[in-house]
Amino acid sequence: MPSFRVVLVNPKIEGNIGAVARAMGNFGFKDLVMVGPCELGDDAYRRAKHAGHLLDSARIVDSLDQALEGCSMVVGTSGIVTEGEKHFVRIPITARELAERLGGHEGEVAILFGREGLGLFQEELMRCDILVHVPTSKEYPVLNLSHAVSIVLYELYQSMNLFESPRPATEVEREVLFERFSELLDAIDYPEFRRERTEVMFRRLMGRAVPTKWEFYTLVGIIGDAGKMLKE
Repeated sequence: MPSFRVVLVNPKIEGNIGAVARAMGNFGFKDLVMVGPCELGDDAYRRAKHAGHLLDSARIVDSLDQALEGCSMVVGTSGIVTEGEKHFVRIPITARELAERLGGHEGEVAILFGREGLGLFQEELMRCDILVHVPTSKEYPVLNLSHAVSIVLYELYQSMNLFESPRPATEVEREVLFERFSELLDAIDYPEFRRERTEVMFRRLMGRAVPTKWEFYTLVGIIGDAGKMLKE
């Protein structure tokens, strides 16, 4: 089973942070990391109720890189969905689909929640393997930060012990696949101006699919052999 790390990126309202801690306590999540948060005071602890200890143990870091250290999967959340398959950076799955796909993951999964009112910036979304969106009414689509966290953690909690999945590839094995894909792009002289977006798109595709260990080895072999043949 995976372990989960809740990452709050630049949260601005201490009451929301306290409510996030309470939701984490409700569903048994313990690892909270915050990137450059506001100061925590009495309101945060009032909202946290009996989960104030999660605020005490939360790690505060200066950068997203620090927040993601040791994670084998990065899940971003966004209230904005962009129509059209070319806008792959914002093609999401639901929280329930995320829970179903991560059931057999063995590494540590970071779930990123962005700033109140602004969410995650584009460059932060580019770091994510999967994007999650909580569908809401078009008349009032914006969720409070703590409400979004509660919904995502609820779905993960519900699915944790309901099924077993084949073993997914490790972080090292995943990076080998991405290196082979990059070598394939070299072999076909792929246009440099399109390369970064294509590599991110491939990473995001693999993140949504969550292939098993055996599937990853098959893809690595096929893509690696193709690249060697083209170079020869």
